[in-house]
Amino acid sequence: MPARLPSWAWVTGLTTGAIAVVAVLGVQADQGARPTASTSRPSTPATADAKPSAEPKEKETGTGAGAGADASAVPADSGTGRRVVYSLDTQQVWLVDASDAPRRSFEVWPGTVAPDPGTYTIGTRTEATTGSDGVDVEHIVYFAVKSGVSIAFSNAVDGSSPPPAEGRSTGGIRVAKADGEALWTFGTTGTTVRVVE
Repeated sequence: MPARLPSWAWVTGLTTGAIAVVAVLGVQADQGARPTASTSRPSTPATADAKPSAEPKEKETGTGAGAGADASAVPADSGTGRRVVYSLDTQQVWLVDASDAPRRSFEVWPGTVAPDPGTYTIGTRTEATTGSDGVDVEHIVYFAVKSGVSIAFSNAVDGSSPPPAEGRSTGGIRVAKADGEALWTFGTTGTTVRVVE
C-alpha cells in the first residue's frame, strides 16, 4: 500500500503553487515601459473656482463607445507611454497603455481646486476614507497638491456624484464606481498622470 502524504504537505504544495502563479501574473501585469515623470510644469495656472455640474455629459467607457471618436481620442499634447491623462476642459480621463493605446476613457466630476496642467506621478494610494466634503470614498489615488489641497481621483462608495460642498476647497476628482476600480488597478504608485487643458 503506497504511503499517504500528510495534509501539511498538500497545503504546502498548494500554497507554493499559488504563490508561483501570483508572481507570474504580477510580472506579466508589470510589463511595458513606464515613463519617467517630468518635474516641470507650465506657467499657465488652472482655475480653482470652476464648479462642476451635478449631471455629467454622456458618459464614455472603453476605447470608442458612446458619443464618438472625439471624446475617446487621447489629447495630442498628453505625452507618450503608459499614463493617466486628465483633460481639465472636457473633464475626461484616459488610461493609456505603454503602446499609447487608450484602454479606457470616462468622464469625471472635479472638485473646486484643479491641478495645474503638467506632468505628475501617483504617490499615495488609500483604499477608503471620508472625503473633505463628508462623502465616504474609495480607490483614492493622490497625484498633486495645490494651495495646500491634496488632489486625487476617487469614487464615492455609494456610487453617487455629488457636487462639491459649498464654501469648501476640495481636490477630489470623482469618478463612477466601475471607473474608480479600473483607475485603482491601472494607477499604481509611480504611474504618470498628465494633466492637459
